Amino acid sequence: MNRLLISAFCLFLSLILGVSFISPKYSDFKLVQGKVEEKKVELESQEEYFARLKETSEKLKQYEPQLAIIDTALPPKPSLTILFNYLQTAASQNGLVITGMTPISTVSAKDIKETRVIFEMTGSYSSLKSFLFTLEKSARIIETESISFSTPEEGSIFTFNLRIKTHSY
Repeated sequence: MNRLLISAFCLFLSLILGVSFISPKYSDFKLVQGKVEEKKVELESQEEYFARLKETSEKLKQYEPQLAIIDTALPPKPSLTILFNYLQTAASQNGLVITGMTPISTVSAKDIKETRVIFEMTGSYSSLKSFLFTLEKSARIIETESISFSTPEEGSIFTFNLRIKTHSY
């Protein structure tokens, strides 16, 4: 009977010790298993997100010509060199000669930057009209803020002073 009681006590003690050692490990296991499930759900969510991004990217590729026009209208940097080159080319194509250009300022209004330029040119009134029409039809957003000119002393050659404003982001 003693042996049976000692065996039962040892069995009971080993069960209690086993449960007390296994129980924390089991709860840790369940906790880790829950975290793994959370990460799986998060991973699936990210995979769906990237799949939607890829699909949107493919759709945007259809509109590349239109997006290029927008980039031309609002360039990422206010490059005065490119602007001066464009104005020089447009003026010469319309029969005007630019005699001077002066950048006034670059002002940031929220995310859009405004660049103002004053330039002087000579030519006929009809050439100025054509030049302004060319600026109006250009893909780049160019606003004419002011125009002043002097009357010619001889012939039909005017001196024009223009102040323009362009935008970039």
